[in-house]
Amino acid sequence: MHSAPRALCPHIEWAAGRALGRAVGFTWAEQPVLPGAQRTEYFWEGPSGTGASLASALRGWEHLRYEVSEDPSAGSDGARWMHTPDLGIHFAQTDSVGNVVVPEDRVRYAMEVAGSNPLELHRELRLALGQAWDDELEPFRHASSDNPVVWLHRVG
Repeated sequence: MHSAPRALCPHIEWAAGRALGRAVGFTWAEQPVLPGAQRTEYFWEGPSGTGASLASALRGWEHLRYEVSEDPSAGSDGARWMHTPDLGIHFAQTDSVGNVVVPEDRVRYAMEVAGSNPLELHRELRLALGQAWDDELEPFRHASSDNPVVWLHRVG
């Protein structure tokens, strides 16, 4: 969780615990980029699809900035969900080291939409990669070397 209003912190823990099937307790810290906001990091383990459950549990709350990452496992791709109040949620498949993987059909769609316009192709590929979400979240990720960043992801 990159940023959340203090009043929502207990509700976020409850929603994450419900998605994980067990109670969780986050260690919250001030988010220096957004005064009054809190940030936390939580490592979790669960079956494939738990990341989608976590992202869905947090999705309806418009004041949150967060990322949920799920590592790949046997028979399942990795995934990352990014959310910001202004952009909403973005989903991307990831490889074994966390790089975003853009599926062939998405690349073909970008090429079709762009036609011969290289600037439009560039725009479509940035959208597919979630660049706008990365740009907005980056200051929150590195807001302070003393504060942890939220990476909710599947470990193991």
